[in-house]
Amino acid sequence: MTAPDLDPPSAQPARTTRFARLRAATDRVPTRWFAGIGTAVFLAATAAFGGLQAVAVSEVPRLSAGEQHVNERVALTVQRAVLLDTFPEAGATADPEQGERVLALLIDAENRWDRAEMVLADGGVASTVGVEALESAAPTSVARYDDASRNPWLQPLVPVSLVFTWVVPGELFADGEEIEVVLSDQTLSTGSFVVDGDYWSDPRPAAVVTVAIEDRGDGS
Repeated sequence: MTAPDLDPPSAQPARTTRFARLRAATDRVPTRWFAGIGTAVFLAATAAFGGLQAVAVSEVPRLSAGEQHVNERVALTVQRAVLLDTFPEAGATADPEQGERVLALLIDAENRWDRAEMVLADGGVASTVGVEALESAAPTSVARYDDASRNPWLQPLVPVSLVFTWVVPGELFADGEEIEVVLSDQTLSTGSFVVDGDYWSDPRPAAVVTVAIEDRGDGS
């Protein structure tokens, strides 16, 4: 099944326009910004699906933006990092009076499991993506890149481009600054008592992607 678009039809043109601007802007990011260095960090997960495990820095592979990380659950490719004044069309509204802005990551994803998954569900795919500077806080929102539908379902073996967004302090990031995106692997478990059925748990940092931020202001 495909997640419905929960916004009223009248909001669709605005979302489409903003996403079109973001696509045009990110297409111009210089490839020389893509570096392969980073620092391993911890990735938070819900208490119901287990705790965190430390991974030595030397054990975590480094990837450049545009390089794919693949595990049994999902394939992820971090493509771009963009800083915007606000991005309500993607579900992230910043308050300028509070000095807030929005960090957006463009990530290509492919569900490699045998069933559809919601990105932002407990223990969902979003729990495997973290930003070190944000102490791996959960994203404010995740939306499809093509139609701006929020918290979409990922169908098995169907590639999709996603926009992960965080509302952040305005002074935290700057144009051209490199950030480290941590991608974690999880273990497939089968519940027999408190949790029923199969679920992914025990996230462990498995790759670090370094990507440079492009400050696009209002997205124009």
